[in-house]
Amino acid sequence: MKIDTFTTLAAVLRNGSFAAAAQECNITASAVSMQMKQLELYLGQPLFDRSGLQVRPTALARELGALMQAPLIGLEQLRKRSGLVVQGVVRLGVIESMQPVVLPATMRQLREQHPSLELRPVRGRSAGLTASVKAGELDAALVAEPEGGGSARLLWQPMLRRELVMVVPPNATESSLAALFRKYEWIRYDRNTITGAMAAQFVNAQVGEIRSSLEFDSAAAIVAMVSAGLGISIVQIADPAILQSYPVRTVRLGRAAPVLQLSLVMRKTEGENRALQALHDAMRTALHAPAR
Repeated sequence: MKIDTFTTLAAVLRNGSFAAAAQECNITASAVSMQMKQLELYLGQPLFDRSGLQVRPTALARELGALMQAPLIGLEQLRKRSGLVVQGVVRLGVIESMQPVVLPATMRQLREQHPSLELRPVRGRSAGLTASVKAGELDAALVAEPEGGGSARLLWQPMLRRELVMVVPPNATESSLAALFRKYEWIRYDRNTITGAMAAQFVNAQVGEIRSSLEFDSAAAIVAMVSAGLGISIVQIADPAILQSYPVRTVRLGRAAPVLQLSLVMRKTEGENRALQALHDAMRTALHAPAR
């Protein structure tokens, strides 16, 4: 039985679902389910009650999780005490909207834990950065993963999911999408981006074909325009600080809301690269650390 299986079990117990554990472990929910079934076959007893809408851990699952907690912690401590110095240069692409969110904390983490590792950030759009990783011009990139999944030639590690929201002028009183689109012009996010394409698809499905004369590739510029009462838009708010500079009202889009998957992408051959593993760990800490 692989050690990773027990690590996955701990994640399931910690998060309460296969889907949340998959997000933490950077694997698919089906892979989590398969590992848990393999563990049940190994033990000859069920670890989860699957009779309801959500799986519930049995007493045996909790007992096994408690039994394996100390060995897993000990193994992780031994791994970190390996004495190997992580060094070199990592060329990292980051989509522009995420740079102020992810880079400061990621670089601080790396400088504290791996001072010999140099991070060289590059900005760009998801498609271009992904192509640069594939071509070997970048070592990794934080990008928006295509809705249908990214290139199978690359390793996609989920980092963060962001729901797109509608932003409307602060004094807007309309509550329905139809009423808002009747009163205000639609300010599009660049349709050549994944975010812009997802927003356009949502509007076409929910409201119908809407004409627009304004289109930008900057969320900050769009929010500023909306704050000035010049229209409405559907965007991903990467940095909430934008809303302090340009007040708007945000409207949740309900169950059909588009969700942007942000992933760290690298070449599959680099999956065991210690420098990129260090980058992955630092970025996860940066993105999921509590707000200060």
